[in-house]
Amino acid sequence: MDNFAEQLVKRNETSSDKTKRILKAVGGTAGTIILALFGFLTLGNPPVSFIGFALAVGAGYGTFFLVQSSYIEYEYAFTNGELDIDKIIAKKRRKSLLSVEVNKFKDFGKYNDDLEETAEMTVVISSDNIASHEYYADFQHEVYGQTRLIFSPDERMLENIKRFLSGSLRSKLAREEMN
Repeated sequence: MDNFAEQLVKRNETSSDKTKRILKAVGGTAGTIILALFGFLTLGNPPVSFIGFALAVGAGYGTFFLVQSSYIEYEYAFTNGELDIDKIIAKKRRKSLLSVEVNKFKDFGKYNDDLEETAEMTVVISSDNIASHEYYADFQHEVYGQTRLIFSPDERMLENIKRFLSGSLRSKLAREEMN
């Protein structure tokens, strides 16, 4: 029987994320208005006016694109011991972040800020930004090298992952859950 679980995790926005989105929208809108005004002011010179309007349309589209791309979700797909994580941007574009065999995890557990990260470690964050939900997994990845994954699995995903962990990691996790 196949072990399969799928989970969609929406990234909770911090006040910094909201501020950045507002600044992008305000700055992009201001640029669009300035370029449109330039187009109107140069109506006597059609080529220059056309360039101004074209740039205004481009700036408007670019602003929309930048603001929309700040909406991030992550999809976790677990199939028979393999965990795939994709980043979904604005509910339209998908980017594969990584795939890893769970039995290759060197360490796994609840994430906290006290965990040491080395300089050569690649940290892949695909969590909901709520610290109490976050887990980490350390492993060697073909592309990223020494990697730490920080993610937010739900109970079903966590149970599937636990089944494929090495015995020592399952024991460690059980001890942590008892404390």
